[in-house]
Amino acid sequence: MITVPRALAHSVSTIAVMAGLAASSAAIAQTGTAPTGEVDQSIAVQPTGQSTAAPSGTPGDSTAGTTEDIVVTGIRASLNRAIDIKRNSAGVVDAISAEDIGKFPDTNLAESLQRITGVSITRANGEGSQVAVRGFSGGFNLVTLNGRQLASTSIDTSTGNAFAVGTGRSFDFQNLASEGVATLEVYKTGRANIPSGGIGAAINVVTRRPLDAREDGLSGSIGAKALYDRSVENAEANLKKVTPELSGLINWKNPSETFGVNVFGSYQLRESTSVQSNPNYWNIVPVADVLARNGVYTDAATKITNSPTTPYVQIPNDSRYQFSENRRERLNGQANIQFKPTDRLEITIDGLYARNKLSDERSEQTNWFQRPFTEITFDDNKQMQSAVILAESKQADKGYEQQRFATKTELYSFGGNLKWNFTDVLSLKLDANHSKSTTDPDNANGTSATTISIGAPVRATHKVDFTSGFPQQSETLNDCNATNGGRGGNCNNILDIGDMGTQIAREIFSEQESRVNQFNAELGWDLGNESRFVFGGNYVDAKTRSASSNTQQLLGDWGITDTGLVSQLAGDLVSTYCLTCKFDKFDPASTGSALVAFRGDAVDLLNVFGPYYANVPGRGRVLQGSSDDTVGEKTWAVYGQLNWTGDIGGRRANALIGARYEQTRVNSLALQSIPTALEWQSDNDFAVLGGAAGGAVNVKASYDNLLPSLDFNIEVLDNVVARTSFSRTLARADYGNLFASVSANAPNRPTALGAGAAPASRQNPGLLPLVSDNFDVSVEWYYKPTSFVSVGFFNKNVRNFVGNQVTSGNLFGLRDPGSGAAGSRSGTALDYLRSNGIAQTDENLFAYTALLQQNAGNKAAATAAFQGALDPATGKLNGAFYNKLALDVNLVGDANDPLVNFAISEPINNREANIHGFEIAWTNFFGQTGFGFAASYTKVSGDVNVDPYADPNVNIFALTGLGDSANLTAIYDKNGISARVSYNWRDKYLAATNQGANRNPLFTAAFGTLDASLSYDVTKDFSVSLEAVNLTSEPFRQYARTETNLVYVQELKPRFYLGARYRF
Repeated sequence: MITVPRALAHSVSTIAVMAGLAASSAAIAQTGTAPTGEVDQSIAVQPTGQSTAAPSGTPGDSTAGTTEDIVVTGIRASLNRAIDIKRNSAGVVDAISAEDIGKFPDTNLAESLQRITGVSITRANGEGSQVAVRGFSGGFNLVTLNGRQLASTSIDTSTGNAFAVGTGRSFDFQNLASEGVATLEVYKTGRANIPSGGIGAAINVVTRRPLDAREDGLSGSIGAKALYDRSVENAEANLKKVTPELSGLINWKNPSETFGVNVFGSYQLRESTSVQSNPNYWNIVPVADVLARNGVYTDAATKITNSPTTPYVQIPNDSRYQFSENRRERLNGQANIQFKPTDRLEITIDGLYARNKLSDERSEQTNWFQRPFTEITFDDNKQMQSAVILAESKQADKGYEQQRFATKTELYSFGGNLKWNFTDVLSLKLDANHSKSTTDPDNANGTSATTISIGAPVRATHKVDFTSGFPQQSETLNDCNATNGGRGGNCNNILDIGDMGTQIAREIFSEQESRVNQFNAELGWDLGNESRFVFGGNYVDAKTRSASSNTQQLLGDWGITDTGLVSQLAGDLVSTYCLTCKFDKFDPASTGSALVAFRGDAVDLLNVFGPYYANVPGRGRVLQGSSDDTVGEKTWAVYGQLNWTGDIGGRRANALIGARYEQTRVNSLALQSIPTALEWQSDNDFAVLGGAAGGAVNVKASYDNLLPSLDFNIEVLDNVVARTSFSRTLARADYGNLFASVSANAPNRPTALGAGAAPASRQNPGLLPLVSDNFDVSVEWYYKPTSFVSVGFFNKNVRNFVGNQVTSGNLFGLRDPGSGAAGSRSGTALDYLRSNGIAQTDENLFAYTALLQQNAGNKAAATAAFQGALDPATGKLNGAFYNKLALDVNLVGDANDPLVNFAISEPINNREANIHGFEIAWTNFFGQTGFGFAASYTKVSGDVNVDPYADPNVNIFALTGLGDSANLTAIYDKNGISARVSYNWRDKYLAATNQGANRNPLFTAAFGTLDASLSYDVTKDFSVSLEAVNLTSEPFRQYARTETNLVYVQELKPRFYLGARYRF
């Protein structure tokens, strides 16, 4: 089981240190430190009861503040501003506000958002990345910058997916520095004047405007932090133990407040490591196949414990550990110019630049299962049992794949805004913006991912035990050539670099580019008594391109025929270390050779072995496939919205009534390579060979929607606000579902031995957006300053969910060399194995089929060669013989082979669902003590849950991201000291569906972090701070159908930030 004593010890000691700092700071504060409540010379705050949100609800109208007499800073001030926005907005709006200029509550924006009810986050290497709102994950939420839609791109390799491509709409909050943000606004109910695209919510990032500064002249803030990530203690490379984070904002406005300019810049570097376990895949196997004892999974000698009785069982492909060294470098810049020549005219020009460079140097330690097993034990699950102990005694290789991932994301946004009050009651707003985001490969060789498989053919026996919830490997070593016909190593009885050879190398190129051009015009009419009507039009021209290709180069082949070559050619590039020793919360229980692993830079190794094998016939780079997809969306919208404020029965009330009409035209263009053959390379190794790029495929579609909205709130009692809302919102399908391309994938074993139809996919540019009819009702009690309780219920009826239909058929005329069909080579081989009582394994079937090809179809010659290599006692082929055969022969379908039968999956709009839940929030301060707390809980339910035991032959429909969340924050804010300890929790949720051939679900386990922060105002202008993230070293864990079916687990360590900030 998972153990935590060491993590808790670190946490307790850290909290103790921070408490000590707080105590000493309090003592200093009593001697004359400026207390919280000093006037902020840069940003003004409205007092409780005055809205910072524009009456019309336009996100772009929200400002960092307006001029008032009293301004406070700190955690309590931040909460006050957020409460003002919540209380005085129409509909359901929550916010997070900066504590001071250049000081946001969290270093990471997503980690701040998770404290809002209904908002939870996903993480990449422990950092907040994307958000889910009310059960709807990232792509179902719209992120705007000052009310404008942002271009967004991302290629996520954080869990080791080398083939990741950019297809999503989610915005990655890691790209933006928090110090340049004034407010985050979360609009949970739809409005006519907010762009469409967010069923969960529209999240508006509000930056600082120069004319909002409190005083004229020069003002600003300069901050620096030193980041220490405790995971660097595990580093093998020379990682920096402390990395910098620098930020600065300079603002200037003239005395007449008619012209202002500000510039913001930030730089952050984070270096870290992580250790993971990532079994390749959990196969869903009919129980009869396991009990058949036919040499595939079991044979006559296999010891089966707790013999399975469920219709299907779950068996992993392998067991693997990984170690990563990560680097993230972020650069941000903003510039804003405001010109206000008269009280009636204001012009704003702004620009944003963000760059985020990610790299991950990763090495694996893998034991693949060769089968049949000598021992297999099943758990007690009554619906679908899992193999939890697996052992085998076949001489095989240990894999040490080296991987290097690197991407660079750049975001540009440039815009202009004009506000013209041409009479006392009529106004015009014009806004234009261009936004562009790109994510490109950033490895030295121009790839987004480079992998090279090296290994040692020295494993004599192997056993994996999953019963603890974490795979524990044990093994025995034999690095001599003689045993069981194995290839062996250097025969010194030690696993070392002399045993190492090569297998294959891959180069993957993935890039994504997104561009958004938009224009908005709005006429406003003030009706008096704080009521207002607006009418506007909006045009958005968005285009996203995603392109990828991958090549494969055969080196020493899967059988590792070049043992010793790594030492010979790259001995100085590969180091020996203990990977499993780096685990802290989990216990791999490693001994002997399992304590030895190898590490090297994948790009450097490929630069050595790529040219070496390029000179060998048949060993050059081969294109495995490529795609180039572009989706364009042009949306025209018109809207009208009435904001009414008045009294009903002597009680203050507000109604916001509007409607938005949109028409969208979709143009999807695909350029893709046309597959030429399905190649059978070894026992269960198949590859689809790609040819040159084919012609363009172009598909067009269109749709239109009417989106009404109604928000009403009334102060039913003094300081008690009741509100109800109805709205219709939409979210567009993932770009990957709108591509016009078709992909054909290789089977994971021969069709003749039960592989089933090979997976393939065809997308659907004609998909309609998801449309949700939303209902909200809530009550809020503001019972004293900086204190309130709110309870809300929400309901969403959603149609046009994307499901899948699967049809069977052939693609590109590809033929199946492993079909076992009568008259084919594999059919002849299958008949031979059956008639002679030889185990029908992937290896035996491939070997006999390859011998038929090698001997020009001469069955007698093939039989003689096969029999000569077969051990009658074990029924297994000589290892050296088989590996040479697999190296020499690759099988491609010919005219005697049937066409490949593909299971072609295509997305369609075929589902409706209801999602509902409630949100509770409570913020309270205890008088003038400085102590307080903020707590929230969100419960989300719906008829979109997944059955983990669903038929593996049928696609799963379920909503990803659906899950409960909660947080509790203890606060102290007084006498220049601001301290916070926060626990944030997200329940388990479905992260993905239909993974692999068996359509497995992917769940993310419940995750909770304990964070803390402490700041002290040394003077009214200078402060120091200490922050800690994930004090308990909470790991990140994902699994398939049951928690036993581990898919990915990553140990994470605390991060500490020591900072100083000066404002002027």
